[in-house]
Amino acid sequence: QHYLFSAFSKFGLLYSVRARRNAAVAGPGYYAVIKFYSAGDASRAQRACNGQRLFQKSPLKVCVCTKQKGFQQQVLALNSNKCQELANHYLGFNGWSSRIITLQNVSGFDGENEELGKTLQKRSVKYLCAVEVTLPSHGVRTRGVALGEADVENGEDPLEIVTATRRVQKLAVGKALSSAFQKILLIVLENGKVAVEYNSSQEEPTDALTEEELKGLVQVNELSLEQFDLEEEVLSDLSFDDEL
Repeated sequence: QHYLFSAFSKFGLLYSVRARRNAAVAGPGYYAVIKFYSAGDASRAQRACNGQRLFQKSPLKVCVCTKQKGFQQQVLALNSNKCQELANHYLGFNGWSSRIITLQNVSGFDGENEELGKTLQKRSVKYLCAVEVTLPSHGVRTRGVALGEADVENGEDPLEIVTATRRVQKLAVGKALSSAFQKILLIVLENGKVAVEYNSSQEEPTDALTEEELKGLVQVNELSLEQFDLEEEVLSDLSFDDEL
C-alpha cells in the first residue's frame, strides 16, 4: 500500500488505498482499489499508469471503476478528518479556520431500571454543538450544528459519565464541523486554481440565527477545536467515489 500511495498520490489527493490478495482462482498476485477525491485526477492517473511498471516487474493494468446503471449508492458526508484533509490540500493550512460557537449539554435521564433490588438510573449524555468555518480569501463563512449522544448504563458512576461526556463532545464537534463543510463547494480548475462557492442547497434553519441567538440556547465558553482528539470520532467516511 505504501508503494501504491507513493505512485498514485502524484496525480492528486487520495481518499483511500486498499490492496488485497487475488482470489485463489485468479492466481497469485494482488489487486488494489484506489479512491481519489477528484474524477479528473483519477482519469489522469489511469492514463499515465496503465501498462506501466511502476514498482514491480510486470506492468500494471489500471482501469477506472464504474457503477452499474440503475444502482444508486447512498452518498454520505465526509467525516471531519477527511474534510480537514481536503481543505488543507486545496486551500492550504492557513486558507481556512474553524471555531466552536457553542457546545451545550442537553443531557437528561431516560428512565430507571431495577436490578437486584437496587434502582439504577440510565443516563443519556447529549451535547449540541455549533461550529463556524471561515475561508477568508474567498469571503465564505459557514456553520454546522450537530448532536452527539451516548447512553450511560450506570448513571451513578462518575468515571463512566466523564468518559461518555468526553466521547460525546468529540462526536458532536466532529459532526458539526462536517456539517459546516458540506455547505462549501470546491471547484478545482484545470490550471490548478481553486474557486469556492457556498452550497445553499445544504442550508439549515439554524443558519438564519445570529451568533448571540445560538449562544443563548445555553451559555458556554468558546473552545478551540484543537482541544478535541477527533481521530476517535465514530462517523461515516464515505462521500467521494472516484476509483481506480
